[in-house]
Amino acid sequence: MCTVLIAVLISQTTLFVTGMNENVVLALNGTKNLKPNIVLVMTDSFDGRLTIDPGNKVVQLPYATYMREHGAVFLNAYTNSPICCPSRAAMWSGKFIHLTESWNNYKCLDENYTTWMDLLQRDGYYTKKLGKQDYISGGHSVSNRVEAWIRDSELLLRQEGRPVTNLTGNASTVRVMSKDWSTIDRATQWIRETAPGLTQPFSLYIGLNLPHPYQTEGLGENAGGSTFQTSPYWLKKVNGDLITVPKWLPLSKMHPVDYYSTYTKNCSGLFTEQEIKDIRGFYYAMCAEADAMLGKILLALQESGLESSTVLLFSSDHGELAMEHRQFYKMSMYEGSVHIPLLATGPGITPKVQQPQPVSLVDLYPTLLELAGIPLPGRVSGHSLLPLLSQAATPGGSLHPPWVLSEFHGCDVNASAYMLRTEQWKYIAYADGHSVAPQLFGKSYQSVVPQSECLLCILP
Repeated sequence: MCTVLIAVLISQTTLFVTGMNENVVLALNGTKNLKPNIVLVMTDSFDGRLTIDPGNKVVQLPYATYMREHGAVFLNAYTNSPICCPSRAAMWSGKFIHLTESWNNYKCLDENYTTWMDLLQRDGYYTKKLGKQDYISGGHSVSNRVEAWIRDSELLLRQEGRPVTNLTGNASTVRVMSKDWSTIDRATQWIRETAPGLTQPFSLYIGLNLPHPYQTEGLGENAGGSTFQTSPYWLKKVNGDLITVPKWLPLSKMHPVDYYSTYTKNCSGLFTEQEIKDIRGFYYAMCAEADAMLGKILLALQESGLESSTVLLFSSDHGELAMEHRQFYKMSMYEGSVHIPLLATGPGITPKVQQPQPVSLVDLYPTLLELAGIPLPGRVSGHSLLPLLSQAATPGGSLHPPWVLSEFHGCDVNASAYMLRTEQWKYIAYADGHSVAPQLFGKSYQSVVPQSECLLCILP
């Protein structure tokens, strides 16, 4: 019954959106003849709960805080698939991953797939992509595909390195993730030197690797990232007194999918309390470094005189469990894995808006097209977020459904997972909805630790 309900909801939300909300677009643009610039900063593995209360108290994120104070924050923003390539495929296409068959990190969108940025370019925008993109098929090792094929076998293989920490540099070492800082340097240079001279609006995409864990040396070139690495400079941004140690169920009492993932993620061994706190603290410090990169983009827009004409968005492909539920990485429907940041500032966006409406990455596609005044070309899964952002929006005027969908078919699990999330409830179904027990959770924002997902019942 519940599986049928999910299928019905999915089919009903994939629709044509006719026309755009002219009042909202005028509020954002100020005039029919002016289209806003668009800058999207997309991180990797950033837990969205850190950008809202009370999660934002554990680590200093001044630039996410700036966006929250001067714009809007979505309190319930979610990935459509808790893994890199499929989640980004959803963002670029505006469609749920089963519609584009973006099943895992190996199988995603075709290289010539038409994205929202392609449509902006056709409409006269100057477009530029910098940094990590990761939405095209074949970008990861073929093992990501093989791992998904063998999950129904009796084999139980450790597919990831044991999560560890690595302290590098000293108290003045700011640039730990050099690859990302290079991307930021190129982006800020372009904003300062090229963007002000353009005669057309621009759309700039900036993709970061942080705060994704680093690859662990010695595990081979195809290994995933299991090293949480930072410097003393960034650790000072973390409030160690607020780092919690999640409570774990005994292995024997875990949900069968959790047990499988705990084993394949190499987390079934013994961890000291200090090890767990270190992993979580290092992860928060990595988030602080990513936030500083966002700050460089904000500063460049301000100093170039472009802030008032630019809509800036900050988000992530998915979150990071950081040892919640005895796991690290993502690939789970628990909050740490699926809850992402989504903040927006710019012309017409009401300051200090805290929007509880559940939203997801597929909503960015219709939102950005509506910002640019471009009609949707066909069916999409997402809904424009502009009615939830603008001062001109009519209360209750959003067409967004009261739920979001996430699904996962990739590695490190032994059953496909589906999540329906409303403001009050989270329902997770596995595989066919019958052979593996589903789960139901209730809402709580009392803590960033997994106990906040109060388990109300496990359905038969």
